[in-house]
Amino acid sequence: MIKYNPMKVHLFFSGLLALSVLAACSSQTSDSETDVATPVSVEDLKPGSIEQVVNTTGTVVATKEVSLSTEIAGNYILQTNPKTGKPFILGDMVEKDQVIIGLEDKEYLNNISPDEKKLKLQIAQQEYTQQKSLFDKGGVTQSDLSDAELSLVSAKNADELAQIQLEEMKVRAPFKGVITELPYYTQGTKVSASTKVVTLMSYEKLLLDVDLPEKYINTIKKGMNIRVMNYTLPNDTLHGEVNQISPAVSSSTRTFTAKLLVDNDGLKLRPGMFVQTDIILDRKDSVIVIPKEVIISNQRGKSVFTVQKGTAEEKQVTIGYTSQDKVEITSGLKANDRLVIKGYETLRNRSKVKIIK
Repeated sequence: MIKYNPMKVHLFFSGLLALSVLAACSSQTSDSETDVATPVSVEDLKPGSIEQVVNTTGTVVATKEVSLSTEIAGNYILQTNPKTGKPFILGDMVEKDQVIIGLEDKEYLNNISPDEKKLKLQIAQQEYTQQKSLFDKGGVTQSDLSDAELSLVSAKNADELAQIQLEEMKVRAPFKGVITELPYYTQGTKVSASTKVVTLMSYEKLLLDVDLPEKYINTIKKGMNIRVMNYTLPNDTLHGEVNQISPAVSSSTRTFTAKLLVDNDGLKLRPGMFVQTDIILDRKDSVIVIPKEVIISNQRGKSVFTVQKGTAEEKQVTIGYTSQDKVEITSGLKANDRLVIKGYETLRNRSKVKIIK
């Protein structure tokens, strides 16, 4: 005879109920996981452009630089900048042949006697003209004319020498440039000959010496365009060209030297600045270009994800030109494909996706 135990029956049905609830929850969770769509951002692919570049760095220097010294002793007179109405200062732009420093020395000036020599030249010119006229009429001999010509030549030489000596009392700019050094001397103080008084730089164009990998020696050509960037000018890119290329490769570094000429519009760069440069080897237009970061590398090669009808599709791609942050895709993608650019990290082929902005 079976004895009925109400407590055991209650526990049995409670256990069945719990198992049913757990199974339902597990089924519900599984269904939920299956239906969850991964949020992604996409970009509709359009034909674009990409460049093949060689990136290098270096320090730019001025194309022209000169330190000017006095040729004679004299009293130092700093000239007035006509653009400001004040004496020249550091950073002022000077024009070619502009006088920056003048020297005063009365004794030296008296010894030169430029006015006297100018007057003697005028007299000698008049004498020669008169003698030439008389000679043509037969009034004087060839010897008289030669004497007048000799006096004229001597007067010209004396005048030219006086002008040269006068120029030694002036310090002129040999080219258009910026004053980068200007040692202080009190106005009127006597300075000796060969005293350094001013340094000029011309940097409307800048030079950049770079060492480039040996493999590019037959690729990089004179005249190729360059781009120049500096961290102090985040929104400005300057341009230039490859100016010179060394034909020799260093046996120790396996590099060759090139000189780049930079167009320094607005004098934005200063000599001595460290810059980053792209030498543009080639450019392709109307090609498929995507962000470098979205490419996934695995044993099968390189791939990306696209979206079609709410499903992610993994596509194997072939890469062409590569820039700092973009790559050219030569096969595997086409215009108007919807490329996943965010959320691709956890995707699998045929994953359900939800497009977000």
